[in-house]
Amino acid sequence: MDSVMVLVLTVSCLLLLSLWRQSSGRGKLPPGPMPLPIIGNFLQIDVKNIQKSFTNFSKAYSPVFTLYFGTQPTVVLYGYEAVKEALIGHGEEFSGRGRLPAVDKVVNGLGITFSNGNIWKDMRRFSLMTLQNLGMGKKSMEGCVQEEAQYLVGELRKTNGSPCDPTFILTCAPCNVISSIIFQSRFDYKDQDFLNLMEKLQENNKILSSPWIQENCNYQLNYTLENLAVTVTNLFAARTETTSTTLRYALLLLLKHPHVTGKDIQEEIDRVVGRHRSPCMKDKSHMPYTDAMIHEVQRCINLVPSNMPHAVTCDIKFRNYFIPKGTNILISLSSVLLDNKEFPNPEMFDPGHFLDRNGNFKKSDYFIPFSLGKRMCAGESLACMELFLFLTNILQNFKLKPPVHSKDIDTTPVVRGLASVPPSLQLCFSQV
Repeated sequence: MDSVMVLVLTVSCLLLLSLWRQSSGRGKLPPGPMPLPIIGNFLQIDVKNIQKSFTNFSKAYSPVFTLYFGTQPTVVLYGYEAVKEALIGHGEEFSGRGRLPAVDKVVNGLGITFSNGNIWKDMRRFSLMTLQNLGMGKKSMEGCVQEEAQYLVGELRKTNGSPCDPTFILTCAPCNVISSIIFQSRFDYKDQDFLNLMEKLQENNKILSSPWIQENCNYQLNYTLENLAVTVTNLFAARTETTSTTLRYALLLLLKHPHVTGKDIQEEIDRVVGRHRSPCMKDKSHMPYTDAMIHEVQRCINLVPSNMPHAVTCDIKFRNYFIPKGTNILISLSSVLLDNKEFPNPEMFDPGHFLDRNGNFKKSDYFIPFSLGKRMCAGESLACMELFLFLTNILQNFKLKPPVHSKDIDTTPVVRGLASVPPSLQLCFSQV
């Protein structure tokens, strides 16, 4: 038998074995499209619009369905009811972290964001306790954010109303807030150590753009310097990039919809805050339209459409399906944030989604940009404080002017790894 025939038979056997292994387990897992050997369901997913594919699969099978990325099964949770039932009703079982192999090579299963088991539980508890001792969640934290907002406004003034890309400045501000907590000191935006830190954070973001698969984590609990260093890196990466991206997207959407900024928000700022003092968190309850606008930005931009990958920590029976321990779980946050029953015309940017008939702020259980359950973002309160104080300070001091007509502004997100980020942004900050 020649080598070509041996190769053909070997490949054929591998294909048949792969197909048998996938099909033999499908009776236990939730339903889903039939995967091809080795490559799984890759050809059945629109990579340019994964969320649309998820919508179609949820209609064809159920709100809980299985996809194969290669030979590994991933269970997708679609819609508010399925997401809530899993992350709240079975929070412990769905609290595992799915693997990101490119990140694993760097963090070695340590820190908070990408760890599992005792390491995750212990480092999360340790981090929250330490951050609280350093001031996070206390009244003094508001003063820290207010101070940084003034530096942010000062840097924007230096642009003298000329067209600029504010990405760097908007990234410096939240990075300095977490620096003030961890290092008990902020940095000048031109400080070389600070610039080096920002560069490392950008490198981390590039790593997060890599594809992921499931892989077991076998590390034991320990308090090494490496573990603490990874934890601090997680805190910086999570706190800096998400807030700065949301700020950039907020400015982009306000440029695209100038009527939102031009009337209601400016009227609220003038009426509640005025021009002779800086905004504070007490103002928020008296500024329902501004509050609604910020919520609508977070809802509309859908920053992490499929959340960070989860994994089940044990064998679990969920909605009459059997999900084996270690199975990857994708949470479709898009299906909740863009639910057309909760948010009429969900694709449109409309602060009215969070206002009642009387113009008062209206909460929604479907507003989960920070996810739900045990893995939800621990810095939600700080992020909300930063978004409100940074944005209101900017809008109090500047009138946003685009270099092109608003109808020509492109708000289409750029998918970068796990996140959806705004396209490049140019605008003028004209002093009020």
